[in-house]
Amino acid sequence: MEHVTILSVLALIFAGLMAWGIGANDVANAMGTSVGAKALSIRQAVIIAAVFELTGAVVAGAEVTATVRKGMVQPDAFAGSPETLVFGMLAALLGAFFWLLIATYRGWPVSTTHTIVGSIIGFAIVTVGTSAINWNKVQLIAYSWVLSPLIAAAIAYAVVKSIRSWIMDSETPVESACRLTPLYLAVTFFVLSLLLFSKGLKYVSWINEMSRASCYGISLLAAGFAAVLGWYLTKGIRKTTLGDKASQRRIVESIFASLMVITACAMAFAHGSNDVANAIGPAAAILSTLESQSVQSSAAVPLWVLLLGGVGIVAGLLTYGKRVMVTVGEKITEITPYQGFAAEIAASSTVVFASTNGIPISTSHALVGAVLGVGLSKGRRNIDGRIVLNIFASWLVTLPIGALFCVIIYFILRFLFGM
Repeated sequence: MEHVTILSVLALIFAGLMAWGIGANDVANAMGTSVGAKALSIRQAVIIAAVFELTGAVVAGAEVTATVRKGMVQPDAFAGSPETLVFGMLAALLGAFFWLLIATYRGWPVSTTHTIVGSIIGFAIVTVGTSAINWNKVQLIAYSWVLSPLIAAAIAYAVVKSIRSWIMDSETPVESACRLTPLYLAVTFFVLSLLLFSKGLKYVSWINEMSRASCYGISLLAAGFAAVLGWYLTKGIRKTTLGDKASQRRIVESIFASLMVITACAMAFAHGSNDVANAIGPAAAILSTLESQSVQSSAAVPLWVLLLGGVGIVAGLLTYGKRVMVTVGEKITEITPYQGFAAEIAASSTVVFASTNGIPISTSHALVGAVLGVGLSKGRRNIDGRIVLNIFASWLVTLPIGALFCVIIYFILRFLFGM
């Protein structure tokens, strides 16, 4: 295969651009609830994302060896034409980046995974035909557009109602919060532990080999530890002068703001370790194909490529992420810390449920659904319907637009390289 050096450089550049898009859109919407609820400033959110996204990408993403065809295309389809895979993956990365750039500019929280999947489907159809596509997987993704927001919305609605009823509207909100905080903290640690097992650490081989019972057992131990920790930390609050009801509610909000920091850290780590593959997976596939001159079923990911992905994600969040943060955290509905906590727990729970049952959902979709659930708990008038319709429309066109951009770029690349 000719132009190996140029194609290798392009693979790294396009992977960096894709990582930038992931940070600007995906990470931004994950941090949006924390920023919108004023639990974190934008600067603090960027620092947390930088630390935990990069750590997740480097530590837990090191064993992401699949070529990130996402189960959509059979590897054998490209065995006789490795250059097709190279140009196709290059086009997929750049096409996905362009759609993420447009969506982020508009403030639309779309799925980066679905974007790269749409791109891969596009070049597969025009090169090897529709028979190579796993349409059952595509169907599952379509179901997830409806399923994940609904599940997340229902959970968020229930959690908000419980906090409002048991704590915020009680005669003594701080006392009620101190009594129930250990329970909420235990649930938080249980869900986040399962999130790390099912998403954040699933590519670490020895963890992937653990039984489901072991994962649940460790998560229950984490929940028990959190309950004891919560009881200990709230002892001091019980002894403070509580003041009027409005003052007590402010204290309660500060408690849930602290819980949101915990969920933000865990979600950032899980995202960095899992979704960095959307950028570096195709690049690794390109590099391994160029090196071996044949299509490989898997591709090792060097540490410096993982670092490239992690740094690109952080750069995207830092330079352009505010647009999506504002949409998720402020424009759909106004969020307070306890409502933001409910949204993040709901989104995490939905991802855990889907991951453990083999449903390929988007964290972005789950989080938006959770925020909608929060808004519905306050009444439909508290939701900006125009913003929601725009977001839903962006979800529906993600797969076909990703495919269209990829096909156009694929033929441009083939023309430029005379192939």
